[in-house]
Amino acid sequence: MRDRTVVYSTEEGRTAKPRKPKRATPPPASGGGVRVRREKKGRGGKEVTVIFGLSSNQHDIKAIAKRLKTRLGTGGAVKNGTIEIQGNHVTPVITLLAEAGIQAKQGGG
Repeated sequence: MRDRTVVYSTEEGRTAKPRKPKRATPPPASGGGVRVRREKKGRGGKEVTVIFGLSSNQHDIKAIAKRLKTRLGTGGAVKNGTIEIQGNHVTPVITLLAEAGIQAKQGGG
């Protein structure tokens, strides 16, 4: 049996502690290299290819994102040090990053 707690009481109001928001993207990998993965959760069912682990002092993230979006013919954004490309483009992104001299691996499952 699981532990049940009262969430709302008419006498006291809200009694449960607010939940902490989950982190949308993992922090940059320290020494783990560049990872490319497909995400779908929290995006209304839409697929996004996320590139994380790029250090801003080594790479110009905005220029890389622009080059990827142009070559793939899709949209995207740079958020919190990660690049988000619309659609499922994991394999082509890894290939394009290798052409640019950036070693990347597929992350996730």
